[in-house]
Amino acid sequence: MEVLIVLARTLLFYIIITIVYRFMGKREVGELSIMDLIVSILIAELAAIAIDKYKSSLLVTIVPIMVLVIVQIIVAKISLKSPKFREKIEGEPSVIINRGKVNFKEMLQQRYNLDDLLTQLREQSIKSIEEVDYAILETSGHLSVFKKDDDSNYPLPVILDGKVQEETLVQIKKDREWLDQVLEENKTTIKDVFYAFYKNKDLFIIKDKDVSK
Repeated sequence: MEVLIVLARTLLFYIIITIVYRFMGKREVGELSIMDLIVSILIAELAAIAIDKYKSSLLVTIVPIMVLVIVQIIVAKISLKSPKFREKIEGEPSVIINRGKVNFKEMLQQRYNLDDLLTQLREQSIKSIEEVDYAILETSGHLSVFKKDDDSNYPLPVILDGKVQEETLVQIKKDREWLDQVLEENKTTIKDVFYAFYKNKDLFIIKDKDVSK
């Protein structure tokens, strides 16, 4: 009888957790934010405890899981509307290699050592640092790499959610005066820009009103 109860609870929590993650949104494991990871671990622990202590009430486990899901959804919605809040919760991407030069200061701040860098480069079939033009450590821990011999002129973010990416301006050898002039020509301001990126020596702008349509 006890075995049947454990099996039933296991199946029940499998269904519940599947539904929960559908509500939380679709993300690959490697793309989970810190908040997503914490919620995932807590839900797994609560489910494991509920299955192990099969004599306890299901509500003792289901209610905390629902609370965690609600908190996660609220945080996710706030993060979408507030870049500053998102930065506090998830952090910002870090430029580890800039124009072929390793940024050791940034690596130290992120507690990211040279072995980590070389390992992630090898995972992308890159033999040495000399082959890399830019490498960006994303908030998920994934390393985005752009090779020196990559002829595809990849886009560089200049404005994200109304915030100017100063590092990008340095990389493309432009300043705020140039940015203000381009925005003026497009009859818009920084606060009205959802996303702007630099590619092929031109600035492409996506406005907030275009996204909300």
